[in-house]
Amino acid sequence: MNRLQLYFRLVRLDKPIGILLLLWPTLWALWLASDGKPDWMLVAIFTLGTVLMRSAGCAINDYADRDFDRHVQRTVDRPITSGKIRPREALLVALTLTLIAFALIWPLNTLTKQLSVAAVIIAASYPYFKRFFAIPQAYLGIAFGFGIPMGFAAVQNTVPAAAWWLLLANVFWAVAYDTAYAMVDREDDLKIGMRTSAITFGRYDVAAIMLCYAVSLSLIFIVGWQYGLRTWFAIGMLIAAGCAIYHYTLIRTRERAGCFAAFRHNNWLGAAIFGGVVLDYLMR
Repeated sequence: MNRLQLYFRLVRLDKPIGILLLLWPTLWALWLASDGKPDWMLVAIFTLGTVLMRSAGCAINDYADRDFDRHVQRTVDRPITSGKIRPREALLVALTLTLIAFALIWPLNTLTKQLSVAAVIIAASYPYFKRFFAIPQAYLGIAFGFGIPMGFAAVQNTVPAAAWWLLLANVFWAVAYDTAYAMVDREDDLKIGMRTSAITFGRYDVAAIMLCYAVSLSLIFIVGWQYGLRTWFAIGMLIAAGCAIYHYTLIRTRERAGCFAAFRHNNWLGAAIFGGVVLDYLMR
């Protein structure tokens, strides 16, 4: 395997689910902030920025977890852990991708650039929260949802209350989907002392996931309704709720395959919400 292929695996471009889970909330924000008529240059900038920052985050995460990943069945073959890439190479990759992402938003307003600095700090510090924070998935939700305030800032040069409510909704959504993900590694994480929501929730893990889905979808629906979204948005939200119910059927037995499938299927939940938002604006 050549160096480029190893870097490709390091930043998980072979596993785009993380990019999509970052992208959907960002797109919700751009459409709401622009009343359904976003500048396509902004859409392109934020889409490419999402790919770059998620990739940088993966490199930083693998650097931070390099001594833990060798004890987890799912991560033992990652490029740094397996010794195919040196830790400092991963840091260089992360830095390069971050600088390119920052160059993309350089033409945007000052507020967006200021928020981007906060986004980088949050993304870089997330891997270390798993050492001591009982529910690091909540912090992940902030990192994965920071495109929301940035999107509003880029369009409106301000961040209204609705953006922060959407960010909170994203935190609950991230806790839901990443707890399902953490259930896959629970036994390994217990052995190495890693903190995850799957461990913190214990036997209430499934109930906690479904509660987080309910809170997240409720908050998103309220925000959308306040922005005047109606029929098509409601249909999108109903489909998203149906996805959440389907996830319950996958995780209720706590089997690894089902939990991982539920995590991956969250792409469709986010897409359903976005589809509802877009159609509602188009059908006016």
